[in-house]
Amino acid sequence: MQRYGGSMPSQLASIAIDAIRPRVVADFWCAVLGWQVVDEDTDIISIAPQDDTSPSIDVIAVPLGKTIKNRLHFDLRADGVSTAEELERLLALGAVRTDVGQGPDVSWVVLADPEGNEFCLLSRSVQDVEQEQAVQP
Repeated sequence: MQRYGGSMPSQLASIAIDAIRPRVVADFWCAVLGWQVVDEDTDIISIAPQDDTSPSIDVIAVPLGKTIKNRLHFDLRADGVSTAEELERLLALGAVRTDVGQGPDVSWVVLADPEGNEFCLLSRSVQDVEQEQAVQP
């Protein structure tokens, strides 16, 4: 494999989510991530962090709903609150618990956005991970 001087020629620019109701899905992810709509046309709503760093998320209008488990999903960690508090917030925003065959003994919670796209809330918060890394030699 060829090495590139410190940076790779390809960068992740955007993640696409198909949706029957793009506004609902875009608003949900804006609320979850604290992002904003940065561009919008008839069929695509682009959302990104406040500082407009990448990658962004493009929510794209499609005519058919989701029918099978996602092949790609987001894993979220709580930041500044406990995982239980973040779970409560996500549920209040419209996420729902879902079963993708994960079993009862997993350390994460599987949720779905308003159109059924699965994502996970990991059991350890950002602070837990940072504390564990600080202790390791």
